[in-house]
Amino acid sequence: MAVIIVGGSGKSVGKTSLVCGLIAALPEFHWTAVKVTRHQHNEGAPSMRRFSGAWMGNLDSVQTHVFQNPIWEETEAGQATDTARYLAAGAHRALLVLSEGGSLPLNELLAALGPGGNLIFESNTIAAQLQPSLCLGVIGPEAEVKPSFEPFMKGMDAAVVLEGTWTALAGTDAAMPVFRLEHLKRLSEEMLGWVRGRLPAPS
Repeated sequence: MAVIIVGGSGKSVGKTSLVCGLIAALPEFHWTAVKVTRHQHNEGAPSMRRFSGAWMGNLDSVQTHVFQNPIWEETEAGQATDTARYLAAGAHRALLVLSEGGSLPLNELLAALGPGGNLIFESNTIAAQLQPSLCLGVIGPEAEVKPSFEPFMKGMDAAVVLEGTWTALAGTDAAMPVFRLEHLKRLSEEMLGWVRGRLPAPS
C-alpha cells in the first residue's frame, strides 16, 4: 500500500491543490483521498454519506448529527469542497474524517476502506499515527507556522512551494529536497519522478 501525507505550514497554503495534483499525476494508484479535520463543520454535507450507508439529510439535520460517525464519504465531484475536488482530480474515493482531540479513528477508517487500495491524506497530525511512504510539506511565504506543522517538519521528506515564495524555516533539513512549482496542481517532471521513485508499485 502506498501512503502519502500532505501537510502545510498554515491555512490556505495549497495543501488541497497539491493533493489534487498528486492524484491527477498518479492515476494508476486509484487513490482514496482523506481530509482530516479537527473542526465540526458541515462542509460538503449535502453530497456526503456515512459509512453506515445512511444518507445525510438536510443541513439542519447535518448540523445536529454530522459527527455521531466521524467518517464521511464524498459522493459528488466538483469544486465546492476539498473532498469534491479530490474526486474531480480522479480519486477513487474521497473521505472527510473528524480527528477528535488530535487523534484519528484509524481502525474505523481502515475497516471502512477494506483491503487493498492506496491512501493520500491532507493532514499535519496523521503522520504521528502512520508510517507513510512519503510526507510532503507545503510551505507558504509567512515565517510563522501552525503548531501542528512543527513536528510534521521534522519527519517530512520534501518541501513544496510556489515559485518565488520560499521562506526558510528553522527545523528543516538543509539537504531536504525543495520542489518549486508554478502551480501546486501541476507537478514538475522532476518532482513526479522523485515521488514515483519513493512509492511502492501500485497494487
